[in-house]
Amino acid sequence: MDSETSSSLTFEAALHRLEGIVESMESGEIALAELLARFEEGSQLLKVCEGRLKEAELKIEVLKKQRDGNDGFAAFDAEATHS
Repeated sequence: MDSETSSSLTFEAALHRLEGIVESMESGEIALAELLARFEEGSQLLKVCEGRLKEAELKIEVLKKQRDGNDGFAAFDAEATHS
């Protein structure tokens, strides 16, 4: 999985693929080389999921501040959180 593909994945798509990888790894029916490749892909998918959750958390914080009257509305820039 390249970085362009992972950056376009939604949280749900990444989580679904990650669950599939875990299930196949737990079956014990795949060769070691394939197991390592899937582990690597799973690690990348986990980073995608963590990033999407962090973006959602930051957006919630912005919305809370807006609701509480602090600083007014601030536009959320998801691209700024990908660094």
